[in-house]
Amino acid sequence: MSTATLTLTLPEALYHRLERTAQATHQPLQEIALRALRLGSPPAWDDAPAELQPDLAALDRMDDEALWKIAKGRLDADFGRRDELLARNADGQLSAVERVELDRLRDEEDRFMVRKAHAAALLRWRGHVVPAP
Repeated sequence: MSTATLTLTLPEALYHRLERTAQATHQPLQEIALRALRLGSPPAWDDAPAELQPDLAALDRMDDEALWKIAKGRLDADFGRRDELLARNADGQLSAVERVELDRLRDEEDRFMVRKAHAAALLRWRGHVVPAP
């Protein structure tokens, strides 16, 4: 991993707090400061599955209004059809075509929920109060 140098001027109280934590945990001050920056950073999308990363990366560039639309959005899926397919699957009666359809519905729901959660996390990081779903 490549690195870059950043010089920060910190309020004295914050510096001492980081310094005390470093001493108490027997870790270098730099490691404590880096952890604080990582935890205080916007949510990362690069840990998500590769097929979701472009969608999540795009959310980082959206304004708050667009993120709110995603975070509050509802999936326009045919839940009745999904439930029917799940029941047929549980009974071992799912055809190959229905298996593909069920897999597509699951993927669509998963992608929607990950985008929705990431949008909410970005809004929280940007200082908004996001109610639980």
